[in-house]
Amino acid sequence: MEKLIIDDRQFLERLTLSHVETIFNAIDQNRQFLRKWLPFVDFTRKVNDTERFVRSILEKPAAHRDEVFVVWFNHEFAGLIGFKDPDRINDRIEIGYWLVEKMTGRGIATAAVRKMINLAFRNMEMNRVQIRCGIGNHKSSAIPRRLGFSFEGIEREGERHNHSYIDLEVYSLLKKEWAQTLF
Repeated sequence: MEKLIIDDRQFLERLTLSHVETIFNAIDQNRQFLRKWLPFVDFTRKVNDTERFVRSILEKPAAHRDEVFVVWFNHEFAGLIGFKDPDRINDRIEIGYWLVEKMTGRGIATAAVRKMINLAFRNMEMNRVQIRCGIGNHKSSAIPRRLGFSFEGIEREGERHNHSYIDLEVYSLLKKEWAQTLF
């Protein structure tokens, strides 16, 4: 499965080395916008930094690899979305995502997250999907709320940004809840 079609304007494409330059350029052109919520931005200074990130994903054995996809909208790079930290023993997984500034506010991330949720529950047989968002990142936290996730609480100092830590809102959706809505 190399592409996941969302609709006639949007699809997800499995991350490959061919995406490195596109991803780096998007980060480089959106540094101010992305920096506030994404700790990796300041460590991504050269194309080689992005290549190292992509290789770190692709070189893991398939059973332990995070599934990461490039988000395309009208054949333009919009961002990345992926599964993080799959826990096969407990059948749970986390979704992480980011978009470049000009692609926000169009429903792109919501549609991509919905596609990933369906993939997690239908194809991967997960029981729980989790999303964590920095407190104050209202656009990001609106997505799990819009999709019926339950707010579980605050993960205190859950993510390091620069020389400090930020608190994270934690949201989850269970397979039985998803089965009732089947979006």
